[in-house]
Amino acid sequence: MTAVGTAGDAVGAVGAVRAWRDADPYAAALRAGRGPLFLRRGDGWLLPLDVERWCAAPDRADTTVLERCRGPVLDVGCGPGRLVVALAARGRPALGVDVSPEAVDRTIRAGGAALCRSVFDPLPKEGEWGTVLLMDGNIGIGGDPAALLRRTAELAAPGGLLVVETAAYEVDERVEVRVDDGRGGRGAAFPWARVGPRALQRHAEATGWTAVSQWPASGRTFAALHRL
Repeated sequence: MTAVGTAGDAVGAVGAVRAWRDADPYAAALRAGRGPLFLRRGDGWLLPLDVERWCAAPDRADTTVLERCRGPVLDVGCGPGRLVVALAARGRPALGVDVSPEAVDRTIRAGGAALCRSVFDPLPKEGEWGTVLLMDGNIGIGGDPAALLRRTAELAAPGGLLVVETAAYEVDERVEVRVDDGRGGRGAAFPWARVGPRALQRHAEATGWTAVSQWPASGRTFAALHRL
């Protein structure tokens, strides 16, 4: 099994895992199947989280991703599991990983396979996944896109595919955020990142990936990367 990142990567990942597991507003929103829910930056800026879409069936934009998947699929930060469940319904082996017990429980109840782990933990079939997914802004996991891309390169099979949902505009930032329900409920602080299409390409080229394609769908932006 390959290494799971540097000591610095591990420390950041542990902090993020604890924050998400302690983020009661997030678990409550998943149980309800709706928001409001936000990521709140220290300066008060809010990033809305689309809980209703996450808890629904895959939409047209999601379908453009599902159609590109090949081989067994690992969905990193799977949330309530809409893509894992849809892939299973198509007969494709798929596993979701998420640090939120509520997210994992929802995925399993819906008929998908999921583990409650960080992407930086040891995972099944490392180096054998035909496709790895980083959807819904999950390129931000851990607050270090390069570290996350290096880790996904360890997880993917030779010649494997990584599909990333980026910001729809150009941005490349690392921030500290909290899950916030907009009504006074907040989780612990954790590192996060936001990455636009060009920034993703720069990080990818430095971490063992090469860009294959980029496409918009329903106001969202996706990129497919190939493992070198």
